[in-house]
Amino acid sequence: MSTSTPSEILDSLPYYDNDLERFPLLKEKVDYELAKQMPKTTALHPKVPPPYELFAKNPLLKAELERVEDHKPFPSLDTLRYQLPSPQTNPTTDEEWEAALKNAHAQLEHQRLRQNNLALLQTYGPNSWRVHNYLLESTAKSTEKALEELKELTVELNRARKNEQTRLGTQLNALETRWTELVSSVLQIEMANVALDAEIERLNQREVELGGS
Repeated sequence: MSTSTPSEILDSLPYYDNDLERFPLLKEKVDYELAKQMPKTTALHPKVPPPYELFAKNPLLKAELERVEDHKPFPSLDTLRYQLPSPQTNPTTDEEWEAALKNAHAQLEHQRLRQNNLALLQTYGPNSWRVHNYLLESTAKSTEKALEELKELTVELNRARKNEQTRLGTQLNALETRWTELVSSVLQIEMANVALDAEIERLNQREVELGGS
């Protein structure tokens, strides 16, 4: 016993059923009836997947995405960390000078790291960027190729659907014409039968009249 799911039966031939396009008044009536009967809803189709939440596990990137969506300006950079303020009180204390000295050491270490990073970037940065650009170009080409293949498949599918529906439409027209001819023949036969019954009735009455005379 087969357990395969039966294929869906579609009774709509959009490439063939063009009555709404040929008769605008009919389309207005259909739209009016649909507006009255079909409730307006914003719910998506059950097969549509739920919306994907970006950066759900990264609050910093999520906050940045929300900032861009709200068209808020980018926050200004904090330049205090790059300054070397001296103690502002007078007279100054040893703790204040010690804090200023620690800040100076931190700024010096930061500049040293920046210098090392710039040296590494000058040495390895160009090749790294070339490899990165090559990977991006390869990804872009493969994506464009997949898009073109999908477009071709879509065009082929629509062409096959149109040809199939056009063939079925021609067959429906022939069947409808044959049905009309058969109905007309049946009506003609019925009319002939009615006329024949009337003629038989007239002849019977005539026979009765002749027999009586």
